[in-house]
Order: sequence, then C-alpha cells, then structure tokens
Amino acid sequence: MKVILTPLLLAAGMIAASPVLAVETAAPALKPVYNEQADARTELNIALGQAAKAKKNVLVVFGANWCKDCRSLADKMGDGELAAHVDQRFVVLKVDVGRFNKNVDLAEQMGVPLKKGIPAVAVLKNDGTVASATGAGELADARGMGPDAVLKVFEGLKAH
Repeated sequence: MKVILTPLLLAAGMIAASPVLAVETAAPALKPVYNEQADARTELNIALGQAAKAKKNVLVVFGANWCKDCRSLADKMGDGELAAHVDQRFVVLKVDVGRFNKNVDLAEQMGVPLKKGIPAVAVLKNDGTVASATGAGELADARGMGPDAVLKVFEGLKAH
C-alpha cells in the first residue's frame, strides 16, 4: 500500500507535532505593606501626634515590600492576639527602607541596625524619645516565628 501525503495532511502532521506553547500568567500583585512614596519623617510626626492623643507609644517597623519576613510580620501583626496587643499599646508606623537605600538615617537615629536584618523595630515614647529597639535581628526570621515568639520580642521592647 502506497501512502500519499497531501499538503493538508502534512500541515496537520506538523501542527500535531508542534510543541504546545504554555501561556504564562503573572502571579497576582501583592498589596504593598510599606508605602514606598511616603515621607517617613512626616509620617513619624503624624504617628507621634496620634500616639500622644491616644496615650500610646509608637512602634516603628522598618522593612520593605520585597522582604518576605517583613510581609509575614505585617500579616501576624494584623491578626489575633498579636494584633490586639499591638493595637492596645502602639500606634504603628511602617517605614520603607527600599534596598537599604531609603530611611537608613532614620533607623540609625533610632538605634536600629538594619544590617542585622529586617524587619526591625523601634519603640518611641509619644514625645519622640526612643525607648527601645531591636538590635540583633530579632525579627529577621519573622516567617519562621509564631505569633507568640513575635509577642515575646514586643514584650521585651517595653517603653520605660
């Protein structure tokens, strides 16, 4: 039996043998945790005013949107007992550090060594004085910490 391939059959064979192109879909954009356009010093003044009215301290959280540990800490701070603890005691200010090229001077003024890792935090009294800060990367592995471990770090940062 002799098989004769017509142009139509050849074309069908080539299409069937062609690799299937996968359509790549982009992952959904994550909502920013840190405002990358904010003026941190202006935001700090606003937070201090809110803290004075509410008779709370300011919890300044230094981090970045690209940082998975920073995002994890923000998630943990927004839920459950940890959220209640934070809300009861602090006005929270999240300060973007970019790729360690933004607001580094502010972190240094508060005694927060960003080179030890982010997220890093400082507690300010409502008059603006620094009460305490993380100094050894205590929150730099926030993804691996449960809410109780984060709460323990925050409890160790009480304003005097």
